[in-house]
Amino acid sequence: MVLGGRTLFENASLQVNSGERVALVGPNGAGKSTLFSIILKESEPEAGAVERDPWTMVGYLPQEGEAVGHETVLEVATGRAGELPTLERRLRELEAAGRVAEAEYMEAHAKHDALNDPHVEAKARKLLAGLGFREGDIERPAREMSGGWVMRAHLARLLVIEPDLLLLDEPTNHLDLMSLLWLQNHLKSYTGALLMISHDRQFMDELVDQVHEIAERRLVAYTGNYSDFLRQREERYEQQLAAHKNQQKEIQALQEFADRFRAVPSKASQAMAKLKQIERMELIAKPMAPRKPVRIQIPPPPRGGQRAVALEGIHLAYGDNKVYSGLDLIIERGERTVLVGPNGAGKSTLLKILAGVVEFQQGERKLGHNAKIGYFAQHRAGTLDPNKTVFEEVMGSSPTLREDDARALLGSFLFKKEDIHKRTSVLSGGEKSRLNLIKFLVDPPNLLLMDEPTTHLDIQTVESLTMALERYEGTLVFISHDVHFIRKLATRVLHVRSGQVTSYPGPYNYFLEKTGGLANARAALTAA
Repeated sequence: MVLGGRTLFENASLQVNSGERVALVGPNGAGKSTLFSIILKESEPEAGAVERDPWTMVGYLPQEGEAVGHETVLEVATGRAGELPTLERRLRELEAAGRVAEAEYMEAHAKHDALNDPHVEAKARKLLAGLGFREGDIERPAREMSGGWVMRAHLARLLVIEPDLLLLDEPTNHLDLMSLLWLQNHLKSYTGALLMISHDRQFMDELVDQVHEIAERRLVAYTGNYSDFLRQREERYEQQLAAHKNQQKEIQALQEFADRFRAVPSKASQAMAKLKQIERMELIAKPMAPRKPVRIQIPPPPRGGQRAVALEGIHLAYGDNKVYSGLDLIIERGERTVLVGPNGAGKSTLLKILAGVVEFQQGERKLGHNAKIGYFAQHRAGTLDPNKTVFEEVMGSSPTLREDDARALLGSFLFKKEDIHKRTSVLSGGEKSRLNLIKFLVDPPNLLLMDEPTTHLDIQTVESLTMALERYEGTLVFISHDVHFIRKLATRVLHVRSGQVTSYPGPYNYFLEKTGGLANARAALTAA
């Protein structure tokens, strides 16, 4: 497959059988989404073919949601205002053309039947609730909601249909922790096959039994989950490297013999045989080392007081909606605190109170001695100067930063040489997110508040960030839906629910233990 003059993969083979759970991995730009497009027959490969059982129904969740008109969330989830009319129109066209025996007709008919099921609305409501929608939001026009919520509605529609093969492109990007846990548990009992692209390693560890990596323009298959893949890939690399080195030694020995004795009459025939032996060899290419997380060193932040920040008697309400009433909270220096709780419980609001970017009606926020706060918001485009380039933004973040170090850091966060001269106004959401992260890392605060920092990052970049934050010497308070990220970093869990904040002074597993394990913890997290 060639895209933009660049070969993405060649002689690639992929087979997904009924009920299998497969992850497709590879660096950004390797061709993962393109391969999805080929499977969906939206793109044509230069060579090869896509073979599909004619009875197989395929469902696809793209990274970005489809545009919505006036339909409600429930109408999106049941397909009434979008997919169902389209299917009915297409079925009439195929019937008029006499194409009722074709795979497209069979698939369209199966989807049409699924969306016409008399229980479809009840099923959709249950799925929407699992994905975090409140009852009052289900009848709202979908266009009033963010793109992330529209994506959840489209995901609910796919789960209503229950395709035989479900293609998921970064399904966890727009989910909070509770919705992610719900989806994870739902997919564990899903009877169809799954093929997914994901940057969430814990999600893949829980769900997949095969990993296919796009590497060096080939698809390489591994058995097991993502952690199994990492181990097997390292073993495979070591074996291939050893085979390459051994062959090179053999070639060198044969060549040395030929060079030494080709002029000696009694040895000339042996020397020529050695050269022919080299010619007949199928050369083993030197394998490319697996990409690993880049080690990022965060400079030590200024030392703060023992108490980083404290909230006393905080009252905050938006009209009649009371978010917090009499909230007391202390964050100590050096803690790594994760906020968990159901959607709409007030986690992001609490982070904003700690950051001092939202006003409350009563109470007091007390910063610790020498506090230097950094707030990494979910929506952070406004923190960048649209007239500056990527490189200028980073260099302006720290007076002591050297140009070589800035270039190296930008490269580790996937900004290529030509990318660093882009103006920030043309960057994608993911690029802006990565750039803001870099700015925090080169001039770190001693109190770092982060709202979903791993969204739009690939696995290797998430791992680089995780390793950097593990060595970070300041205080960290964060919200995340990435369980691996939480497990690596959190030393304290704050459960936010119904305006109450309950502290669990231990890591995420301690929280699970105290709340009765994952199933009970999920019930506690999602309870209103």
